[in-house]
Amino acid sequence: MPEPSDAAPAYVLRGALLTDGACTADAVVAVTGGRIAYAGPAGGYDAAQFTGAEEIPLPPGSSLLPGLVDLHCHGAAGGGFPTGDGRACRQAVDFMHRNGTTTLLASLVTAPADELLRALGVLRPLAAEGLVAGIHAEGPFLSRARCGAQDPRWLRDPDPGLLRDMLEAAGGALRTMTYAPELPGAGELLRMLTQHGVTPSLGHTTADARTTAASLAEAADLIGAAPGFGPHARPTVTHLFNGMPPLHHRSPGPAAACLRLAGAGTAVVELIGDGVHLDPETVRMVFDLAGAGNIALVTDSMAAAGLPDGNYTLGTSEVVVHDGVATLGSNGPLAGGTATLLEVVRTTVAAGVSPADAVLAATLVPAQVLGLEAEIGSLRAGTRADVVAVGPDFELVTVLRGGYILPA
Repeated sequence: MPEPSDAAPAYVLRGALLTDGACTADAVVAVTGGRIAYAGPAGGYDAAQFTGAEEIPLPPGSSLLPGLVDLHCHGAAGGGFPTGDGRACRQAVDFMHRNGTTTLLASLVTAPADELLRALGVLRPLAAEGLVAGIHAEGPFLSRARCGAQDPRWLRDPDPGLLRDMLEAAGGALRTMTYAPELPGAGELLRMLTQHGVTPSLGHTTADARTTAASLAEAADLIGAAPGFGPHARPTVTHLFNGMPPLHHRSPGPAAACLRLAGAGTAVVELIGDGVHLDPETVRMVFDLAGAGNIALVTDSMAAAGLPDGNYTLGTSEVVVHDGVATLGSNGPLAGGTATLLEVVRTTVAAGVSPADAVLAATLVPAQVLGLEAEIGSLRAGTRADVVAVGPDFELVTVLRGGYILPA
């Protein structure tokens, strides 16, 4: 997005402050010049310093959150990022911004090489304009046995030539890539990705626990040694439990290793906490075991997000949405999500996770993955004025992005 401007309006918001894993019950957030000027207890707010600021009226019991950050979303409002349709992509981004996801990666799916390169070229200007924080490539270097809604025709082993073409087409906008660590050439893929500042995200895999742990540890070491990553950057795990074998006590598989390394702070695990992809008890368990600081809540949303049930597409695949659940055909595997990230946060809180922890996993943690924690993901003086005001039940009230109120 464009840099905040001194001409941006000044606002004051009052409510409970949920940021950085903590809650301040009676707080004020003051915004000037597109930046947070004050965020803290109401008793420490000096109104005399903000004369002329407009106070935004909020319902009793409202909370103030940092703008939400989604590392994994394929579209919304009828627009899908894999389609290569620039107008539809912008439509999806606008919907997400207005619904509280003020920062996002545009996710692609596996497709023929020429379609991948074309889609990267379409999304590249959106990143240059600051509408998205970059691009997430979910494929094509994934396991056929755990492809989920990915089209198996276009899956392939890691190919350095194709990766170079993708990096060139993205022009620096490729930020994360999902990969299966058991595929031949996965080690070289990790090296190429991290050399170009791209975060590896392990997923869609049949790897055993040992292979998974070794690959995440290698990725963490490579990130630590490479320039261009933030101080808290770590490899991620694409939608934990989905796209991998279930955890079994005699065959723990990738899920067990991912949980262990997340708990150790080596990796960040994505959770699609929408009540569809994971049982609420599973979500609560992961928060208890790994800790909110090692979890990124994501939507995995596709074009149907924000729209009624019906027929849609995800890449080259036909998707049916019934009762808000997206599947390939009427009885196929899950094919992405239809919830917004704020709805995922609300569902996560309903599962028994504290509001402070759920918000942390949807704001600061993904901001750290992107190396953007100095700008976004937190409400503190100096950060960009991305603010989401919600009512007592986490219903959306107001969104500010870069200090400007977005239309409802």
